[in-house]
Amino acid sequence: MNEDIKFIIDTAEEAMDAALKHLEKQLVNIRAGKASPAMLGSVMVDYYGSQTPLNQVANVNTPDGRTISVQPWEKSMLQEIERGIMLANLGFNPMNNGEMIIINVPPLTEERRKDLAKQAKAEAEDAKVGVRNARKDAMNEIKKVDVSEDLQNNAEIDVQELTDSYVKKIDSILDVKENEIMTV
Repeated sequence: MNEDIKFIIDTAEEAMDAALKHLEKQLVNIRAGKASPAMLGSVMVDYYGSQTPLNQVANVNTPDGRTISVQPWEKSMLQEIERGIMLANLGFNPMNNGEMIIINVPPLTEERRKDLAKQAKAEAEDAKVGVRNARKDAMNEIKKVDVSEDLQNNAEIDVQELTDSYVKKIDSILDVKENEIMTV
C-alpha cells in the first residue's frame, strides 16, 4: 500500500477513535441510577480564589448505590464545596454533617430515564457524525493522492469498512448504556 494512503487511513482511524473515546467520556456523565463519583466530575470549587475541580480538594466516594460522600481535605472547605455542588446544578441536595458532605442520589423516575436515554442517543449521534466527518476527510485526501484508480478504490473501501466498524462500536456502547439507564 502506498505510504500516503496508509497515512490517510491511519489518521482517519485516530480521528474515529477520538470520537469513540469522547462518547465514552460523555456517557460516564449521564447518570444511570447508581451513585458514582463521576457524577460530581463537573463540580468546581472556589479554593483560595481559584476555581478548582472538586476531586482536587476532597475525596469523593460512594459508600452505597444511593449515596455520595465528599470528605474535604480541609474542614474549612465544607461550605465552598457545598456551594460548588449547588452551583453545578446537578439536581442534588448536599447535606453537611460538620465532617463531610453527604449527597443522597434520588432514584430516577421513568420520565427522567427516558430523557437520559435520549441524551445518550444524542451523544452517540454526535460520535457518529465525528466518525463520518473523519471518513469524508479521508475520502477527500485519497482523491488527492497520485496513485492508480484501483489503489484509490481499495483505499476508499478500507476507509468505509473502518467507518462501519466504528459505527457498530458506537451502537453497541449505546445499547449497553440504554439498558443501564432503563434498568430499575
